[in-house]
Amino acid sequence: MSADTDVQALRRQGRIVVVGASLAGLRAAETLREQGFTGSLTMIGDEPYEPYDRPPLSKQALLGRARPEDTALPRRRDIDAEWRLGVAAESLDRDAKQVRLANGETVPYDRLLIATGTRARPWFHPEEAALDGVFGLRTRDDSARLRRKLTGGVSRVLVIGAGFTGSEVASACRELGLQVTVAERGPAPLVGALGGVIGAVADRLQRKHGVDLRCGISVTALEGDDVGRLRRAHLSDGSAIDVEVAVVSLGAMRNTEWLAGSGVAAGPRGIACDAGCRVFDVNGIVTDDIYAAGDVARSPHPLFDYQFLALEHWGNAVEQAEIAAHNMICAGPDRRPHLWLPMFWSTQFGINIKSVGVPSLGDQLVVAQGALAEERFVAVYGYRGRVIAAASFDGAKWLGFYEQQIAAGAPFPPEYRTVDRRTETLHPVDPAFPDPHLPTHGATVTLTGHSPSERRVAFVPAHA
Repeated sequence: MSADTDVQALRRQGRIVVVGASLAGLRAAETLREQGFTGSLTMIGDEPYEPYDRPPLSKQALLGRARPEDTALPRRRDIDAEWRLGVAAESLDRDAKQVRLANGETVPYDRLLIATGTRARPWFHPEEAALDGVFGLRTRDDSARLRRKLTGGVSRVLVIGAGFTGSEVASACRELGLQVTVAERGPAPLVGALGGVIGAVADRLQRKHGVDLRCGISVTALEGDDVGRLRRAHLSDGSAIDVEVAVVSLGAMRNTEWLAGSGVAAGPRGIACDAGCRVFDVNGIVTDDIYAAGDVARSPHPLFDYQFLALEHWGNAVEQAEIAAHNMICAGPDRRPHLWLPMFWSTQFGINIKSVGVPSLGDQLVVAQGALAEERFVAVYGYRGRVIAAASFDGAKWLGFYEQQIAAGAPFPPEYRTVDRRTETLHPVDPAFPDPHLPTHGATVTLTGHSPSERRVAFVPAHA
């Protein structure tokens, strides 16, 4: 049977399983149907809900402008799928080509898409995490519970971590009139994602809006009262603060544990796949029947030295899912690469923050429009003499231009004259990213090197 015949049979009567009832999973399913797949489609999700939108959960939902239950993602079309919700995937048997669920059932597949995304990193001490008043924020239920707590008469909130989610939560709390302390072990908010130069602006922004911001500080313990309610937080500088709510925002963990022992290249950094979203096995050999998309996937990108990028971006999840779906039901010559340019946005303290490209790869920075002191600017990042990224505070209108510059490999520093006479300088400076081995919160792009495998070699000296 020819490859074309195999593909046609797959399109007509194949079995495709999507693990992850997520944005990526839904968009992939819609694309499969749009492109003529008429076989069986099974959607597996560990939450009891069909796919919903996560960005509003730390913004509009906390402020009461949208209800968590109203964040269901709009459907482009009916996907005619069998939904297995509220039950997690537990393991993958590649030889038998089936997914085992936590309830003991197995689901066979001809093609598998892994779109399991990420989960919030929990507080490190389980007993402290169980205190009444300690929250994470990732799911619909998380947002609903936190909203009820914040509007239930509390007055003092601690946010642990000043990445994007932590900063958005702090912004919402201030808008609700609550006292907020933010503890960030890095030198500034957003420093892992945008660097210290821009982090200093985020620092001023938070303080200006009344946040008690404490950088270079870790929370060492959360203390409860006799009935298990959070009452106090202890900090690494020896101080303690009385708090009623602690929101743990320590970044994300990729949901790959269920793939242990499956033989695919999956680990804490994500699932390695090629530019066509096909998953690698642990030996670096690409598979033809397993694909990955969304936050859990990491793939090489030619604009960024072919490093494997793991992107926690809404737009990336959509674009990558559509490419994965297309390639799953196509013969080799018709497959397409996923070369989407990373983009991210956030709204906090009245400022719209957007970025394009990979700022954390930058080794130089210039302010090309506006002024840092005015909290309205565009910063352009360079890497080895070319434009690699741009980030804006209330300057999103410029990002389309810089997207073109990045894609074209334009030289850095920019050769054009600025049209904004208020701009501070076009002389490059160090963007001041922290040591990558030091902990910070909030990077939305993870550079994971060139190897698709997590294996490591240890050299043992010979003995005489």
